[in-house]
Amino acid sequence: MNNMKRFVISGGGTGGHIFPALAIAHQLKKEISEAEILFIGANGKMEMTRVPEAGFNIVGLDVFGIRRDMSWSGIKSNVKLPFVLLKTMRKARQTMLKFKPDVVIGVGGYASGPALRAAQALKIPTVIQEQNSYPGKTNKWLSEKVAKICVAYNGLERFFPKNKIVKTGNPVRSEIINFKPKLEEAFSFFKLDKNKKTVLIIGGSQGARTINQAVLTYINEFKKIDCQFLWQTGELFYHANEAQISDLMSQNIKIFPFIKRMDLAYSVADFIVSRAGALAIAELAIVGLPTILVPLPTAAEDHQTANARQLSDAGAAILLPDKEVKEKLYETLLLLMNEPEKSETMAQKIKQFAQPEAILEIVRVILGEIRN
Repeated sequence: MNNMKRFVISGGGTGGHIFPALAIAHQLKKEISEAEILFIGANGKMEMTRVPEAGFNIVGLDVFGIRRDMSWSGIKSNVKLPFVLLKTMRKARQTMLKFKPDVVIGVGGYASGPALRAAQALKIPTVIQEQNSYPGKTNKWLSEKVAKICVAYNGLERFFPKNKIVKTGNPVRSEIINFKPKLEEAFSFFKLDKNKKTVLIIGGSQGARTINQAVLTYINEFKKIDCQFLWQTGELFYHANEAQISDLMSQNIKIFPFIKRMDLAYSVADFIVSRAGALAIAELAIVGLPTILVPLPTAAEDHQTANARQLSDAGAAILLPDKEVKEKLYETLLLLMNEPEKSETMAQKIKQFAQPEAILEIVRVILGEIRN
């Protein structure tokens, strides 16, 4: 297929939505070199920066979600929401009419609702890619009218029409698909000692306050262990605690607000502490290292706990509830480091969840919806 086609990819809000969206875009360009791709995101969210950085155009919608708090600002926001949605639907429709996409893909997040609804009203084929084992409200709402639903977990027929589900797995960044440790480059890049065990602490693209606070609490204990730490804090936490973080930086503790070269971070790691977002799990399964998963409890429908439980039930990772992190992170990590057989077994079992061909399957589904 080499004739020019147009695609709209919509969604975002977090790296868990944005990175799969970008993976889909890059693979579409590989399959159809002349493909035109336009993103639709939410103004003020991270996709408005990350997508242009990756070389793609994006249209922003002034859209937000329902506020669950009953504060005066929350009530005012919810009263405004129907009017905001009408406005965003109009802009989404105008965008579709102007760009004329062959297929519109939703990856979850606020913007995907208006974008896919506008496409469906114009009879443009739509596909959604659901990353989690418990889907978000937007994808459930859209599912009745989409052509196909690409999923990564079993059991999604509880939420979606069974005949539309295609189990593809979750797309991961291209540098992770064929992951092989780049040891020399990685240790040099982070200025770490290749003779020491390394703990990689990652809280997702936005960081993880509870994990970060637990690390700060136990940092002196961690220093006593003969290992080193590579720690992604997230931008907000990093800048709010910059003075303290600066004091902690040493030969054995490297701290960053955001790690762009995750392939190198995985290369130096022996143990991982991570949130349980779907993208993180997809990458961790390919990398295959002993992992402690700390689900974000405020994630929509508590989907990160559902994601993590699938792995922990299979002995492929340790599930440490967020409320127990401050109390148990240090001892859990220490136990894992002191039980090499358990760690090795866990590393082998998590690899069974790897789906490196996911991006090819997702793009195959998308291309299958193009009308000749």
